[in-house]
Amino acid sequence: ATCSASRRCAPCVWKTSASRSPTCRPAAVRPRVFRSSATRCTSTARPLLGCTIKPKLGLSAKNYGRAVYECLRGGLDFTKDDENVNSQPFMRWRDRFAFVQEATEKAVRETGERKGHYLNVTAPTPEEMYKRAEFAKEIGAPIIMHDYLTGGLTANTGLANWCRNNGMLLHIHRAMHAVLDRNPHHGIHFRVLTKVLRLSGGDHLHSGTVVGKLEGDREATLGWIDIMRDSFIKEDRSRGIFFDQDFGSMPGVMPVASGGIHVWHMPALVTIFGDDSVLQFGGGTLGHPWGNAAGAAANRVALEACVEARNKGVQVEKEGKAILTDAAKNSPELKIAMETWKEI
Repeated sequence: ATCSASRRCAPCVWKTSASRSPTCRPAAVRPRVFRSSATRCTSTARPLLGCTIKPKLGLSAKNYGRAVYECLRGGLDFTKDDENVNSQPFMRWRDRFAFVQEATEKAVRETGERKGHYLNVTAPTPEEMYKRAEFAKEIGAPIIMHDYLTGGLTANTGLANWCRNNGMLLHIHRAMHAVLDRNPHHGIHFRVLTKVLRLSGGDHLHSGTVVGKLEGDREATLGWIDIMRDSFIKEDRSRGIFFDQDFGSMPGVMPVASGGIHVWHMPALVTIFGDDSVLQFGGGTLGHPWGNAAGAAANRVALEACVEARNKGVQVEKEGKAILTDAAKNSPELKIAMETWKEI
């Protein structure tokens, strides 16, 4: 549209801020299991813990696998490829997959817990994407990863169907979303991209953190989380929900909090995201002065302390400092982590 017929001017800007889909009926929806991530990792009612391996570029496949092992052995449930980790000369995808799966299986044997690593199968063509997914399945990996915006929605839906048919989980990274949603006057709002992803298929989706570095105020992020997880979302304009949305039988997607978070954020994250979520600490794990395993252990102790306090009726976000300080008395790893990030 143009503003005036009498003179030429720039097109009016437009941003899609909301959408509403028809109620999803069983016959129209492929089977997906929302709690599959949690049931495959832990029977304890708590958020899952993850970590994006850093540096994201430059490690050899063997050193990358070593970092994965240290994090999983230290107490994390998942580790993750970053969106830029694909198949570069210094670390080809097949080598990375093999070393990472070896590391994962070793951590599983030593801890007795279920573990996984998000293997990025995003590729230039669908054929190459499925080739990588098939190899991940062949070596026993429980979960793969896809950049749903750079890969495209059609490719994502096909991969989601493949995962359901092959008993694998699908972690969704939102790389490139800021190109679409960052401008407040133009593009597509992330709440719409969230709804589109839920319709397309996936088990996890990055959601922002509220307390970390990624953009997203508290109410807006809570609105995105509702769109990911709930069967029925009531109109709530304070959270940016402009319409009632009935997802019917369509399962939800686990929100993933990731980006600039560390142990001091744990009380707020547990309060905001609840149990049906994944909390991913990249630098907040790998930046620990004692190494990757110590960083993972610190996060695990902090998480379990916050969950235990919450289950006792304590206001975790309000009493967070006291909860963490008490837990650190029996965890030197947590004590050092708290000292490291106290000013951040």
